[in-house]
Amino acid sequence: MEETSTMPDAAVPGPAPAVPPTPPVPLAALLAREDLGLRQIAGPQDSATVIHWAHTSEMADPYPYLLGGELLLTAGVHVPEAAGSGTYFDDYVSRIVEAGGAALGFGVAPVHDTVPRALVVACDDYGLPLMEVPPRTTFSGVARAVWQLMAQARHTELRRVTEAQQSLAAAAARPDPVPSVLRQLAQRVGGRATLYAPDGGEVASAGRMPGAGGAGGGGEVSGALAGLVAVVRPTTRDGSGSVSASGGGGGPTPSSASDTAAGVHLAAYVLGTGQGFVLGVAAPRRDPGDHTIASVGAVLLSLLTGEHQSSTGAARSSALVRLLLGAAPEEVAPLLGGGERWVVVHARPDGPAPDAVTASALGAALGSALVDVDGDVVRVLVPAGHRELTVQPGWTCGVSAPVGSHDWASADTQAGRALSRARATRARLVRHGEHQGLTDLVPPTEAAAHARTLLSPITANPALTETLRTWLSLHGSWDRTAVALSVHRNTVRQRITRCATLLSTDLDDPDVRMELWFALRHA
Repeated sequence: MEETSTMPDAAVPGPAPAVPPTPPVPLAALLAREDLGLRQIAGPQDSATVIHWAHTSEMADPYPYLLGGELLLTAGVHVPEAAGSGTYFDDYVSRIVEAGGAALGFGVAPVHDTVPRALVVACDDYGLPLMEVPPRTTFSGVARAVWQLMAQARHTELRRVTEAQQSLAAAAARPDPVPSVLRQLAQRVGGRATLYAPDGGEVASAGRMPGAGGAGGGGEVSGALAGLVAVVRPTTRDGSGSVSASGGGGGPTPSSASDTAAGVHLAAYVLGTGQGFVLGVAAPRRDPGDHTIASVGAVLLSLLTGEHQSSTGAARSSALVRLLLGAAPEEVAPLLGGGERWVVVHARPDGPAPDAVTASALGAALGSALVDVDGDVVRVLVPAGHRELTVQPGWTCGVSAPVGSHDWASADTQAGRALSRARATRARLVRHGEHQGLTDLVPPTEAAAHARTLLSPITANPALTETLRTWLSLHGSWDRTAVALSVHRNTVRQRITRCATLLSTDLDDPDVRMELWFALRHA
């Protein structure tokens, strides 16, 4: 039986069930849609029950096809005639629950006139919400309603985040900026925001500790938050005055961490001042936009706690002036304090074009204040090895290979290509050159000479060269190449045809593709 599903394209792949970036839909909101006429007839009526997507299946065992959080829709085609007298429905419902299904919708007609009584009993026994779908309501109509509700929730969440960013920026401009930002942040998350000093003491705080009955109470939650802050806080300084990680093992220190204590959601964010300050947040719930709002607050507090006035900031200004006056990158790199190796990250947000505050929040999450907003893309220059570069929620990222400062321009190109590949393949993060191959066996000078000769007919037209490179990297996919280059698929076809003509070769030949790819790698 064919399986159909409505789920986000951007779901992050991985061994664990993927959760879409769109906010989930409360089951109660779907039941409230009068145009659908859905009626819950079994299972708990819990307002906390949410749906992440809708999925239609007539398989007797849908477990292998579920990711978790689905509203599973079925017309009962798979139900045998004698199902009511055996354990069929118990087995069926238990498998849905085991797979993490959120609810079950049973379509009345054309197969069944009513919902089988044994199915109602099984759903009650296993605690799975069961809805009756009337004959006039199609499954595609239910799926469309789920997406409409998701779109509304996403719009509401984006508006909430935008308003929070504006209010936090306004608070940072007040005469008492640090307390004002903390008060605004606490108000936006409905909890408590605290700025911790390098020694772990509280510098300032605002809001009420959730479940504590007062602004300073809640010993258990306060202690848990302080412990979480210690996980991310740099605490020791070397002879040069820079901060080193407090954790053991020599690994990179996380830039943020989250936990739950006594039902309260906790989060800690390292401020980018290099001085050891940490922002701690405690909230009664964790909404999808809360991480973004707290990250913006962390960026503003980083600025307010003195980075732009510190010796580090002065060194960066000096590096910029020297570059403008003609100094080579390798001469100014030591002023940036990042060591000998660097990576460049190109990132594109899922939502609107990034502004300076959003870009700074991304830089803080990656561990660098060297950020540039270039249209829809944010470029970040990050010291290699200081922190592990991982997937950033709400961003698609391309990461270069680690390079010396003299190769920053090449790393920028690598990161741009990695971002294009990430967008085309719907991956959240793509790294350039993660694995070595046979091309490393050829001396670079010989490879470059071969590339110049082979590609000389098209090198005068950069659009043809980049289109051929992207098309080959995506295995000849017209659609994905068009997405990566932001052009129409017909434009891709025309450019590839032109490449084949100028190169006098057959691009359908895998040997030709391999040789061209080798040349483009060394061009």
